[in-house]
Amino acid sequence: MIGKLKGVIDSYGEDYVILDVHGVGYQVHCAARTMQSLPQPGEAATLSIETYVREDAIKLFGFASDVEREWFRLLQTVQGVGAKVALAVLGTLRPSELATAIATRDKAAVARSPGVGNKVAERIVSELKDKAPAIANIDPAVVHLAGALEDKTAPRPVADAVSALVNLGYGQPQAAAAIAAAARNAGDDADTATLIRHGLKELAK
Repeated sequence: MIGKLKGVIDSYGEDYVILDVHGVGYQVHCAARTMQSLPQPGEAATLSIETYVREDAIKLFGFASDVEREWFRLLQTVQGVGAKVALAVLGTLRPSELATAIATRDKAAVARSPGVGNKVAERIVSELKDKAPAIANIDPAVVHLAGALEDKTAPRPVADAVSALVNLGYGQPQAAAAIAAAARNAGDDADTATLIRHGLKELAK
């Protein structure tokens, strides 16, 4: 199996690059964001590779980093997500952004990817919610609160404070992160007004 290729960019296709490695041109399919990060033809490039072997073909997928390749593999553990959808997600969101979106249950961010509908985005967020924090450096309190809001089990003052910040124009993930930090600073007995005040201070930092 090919795990990495280091060579010179020969040419670009619509969704692939030809990488010349010692005279052999490898066709490597990449996400749009990865393609944009690669240099001009004639310049050196290194790609982490995922090799797919089928009865009728061998297909190579290329990534800017090993972490991005791990996300490609992880995304395809979700029902209904194949290589095409996984590349579309990684073409829209950086690995860190994807991890945050999953950990904070931000289905809308995932659904921005071309060809990814709300149902698939919901499955990605739901099925990978326990795996994303392990890959990214995300505050466990934010993950816990996002889950509680989703399940409607968050304490009333906390839920109301998040709702108030969302009504002020902040995104749900931003609001949840701010209120999680506010609850930690203000204590478990803080009322909604106190949480909102502390949450706004967090957002102003």
